[in-house]
Amino acid sequence: MRPQKLVTLDVEGVLIPEVWINLAIRTGIDDLRRTTRDEPDYDKLMASRLEILEREGVGMADLREVLAGMSPLEGAKDFLDGLRDAYQVVLLSDTFEQFASPLMQQLGHPAILCHQLEVRDDHIVDYVLRIDDHKRRSVEAFRSLNFQVVAAGDSYNDLSMIRAAHAGALFHAPQNVIDENSDLPAFNDFDSLREWIDQSEPVQGS
Repeated sequence: MRPQKLVTLDVEGVLIPEVWINLAIRTGIDDLRRTTRDEPDYDKLMASRLEILEREGVGMADLREVLAGMSPLEGAKDFLDGLRDAYQVVLLSDTFEQFASPLMQQLGHPAILCHQLEVRDDHIVDYVLRIDDHKRRSVEAFRSLNFQVVAAGDSYNDLSMIRAAHAGALFHAPQNVIDENSDLPAFNDFDSLREWIDQSEPVQGS
């Protein structure tokens, strides 16, 4: 009996726009445009973001307004619906529950594992990771349950998940990430990604 295929996907940049970039556009704070595509160290990136929010007086209410005006990327819901009809799908993200909730509603409430923000009196004072390197560890847990895991993401923080899977690919990744990981297949449209997922098999030795 062949293992059941399970697909894990990153969220921001893959299924929804980058929340922090949208916040940067809305507030005019260019420093917030920096994402995990630019900074591999997630703790360093988040510390910088929280410092900027405090300095500029941007609170949770401002973020809620940004989220209210956001929608999934074009074609993302149809892609995800089709994928969920065929396979088990789990979204693994370094976003936060407060960010994800309204957008997951638009995507049909898929399963998502992510982090939490600590908010006091509308101020975002800290963030709480579910566990360290949760994407990789989630994939390893799914593999231990005898799933054939196929993973895709777009940023540095997705690489451990992608490489821990039986088969992994980049999607909507910037050129620097593609160039530094030239052994990984890279896709820019949902149809090509779906075709690869359907055809993917465990690599030798996985």
